[in-house]
Amino acid sequence: MELQNVIQMMIQASQRIEKATVEIHKMAREKAETEYEYRQALSQEIMKLKARGLQTTLVPDVARGNVADLKLARDLADGKYKSAVESLRALQSELNGLQTISKYQSEV
Repeated sequence: MELQNVIQMMIQASQRIEKATVEIHKMAREKAETEYEYRQALSQEIMKLKARGLQTTLVPDVARGNVADLKLARDLADGKYKSAVESLRALQSELNGLQTISKYQSEV
């Protein structure tokens, strides 16, 4: 592998890391917003069920079932965020490897 190719690959990896960082920030916001929406809806649903006189032991399970679509959205946003963070780590590892190769080739 030629030094010029390694340098080009390092530049590309750095650019991908920059883009990934911006996307992760967006995903973190989406994750927080979906968590907020889920918790708000869950608390409102619990209050409605209690006001209707539903048996107290059933309220949490029924409420979670009634807002399951929001919980799904929350869980998907969380999974997407965690996946993006892992991808960023992989990109950083790739860049570290390329830097090591570059250093080795510069010394040789």
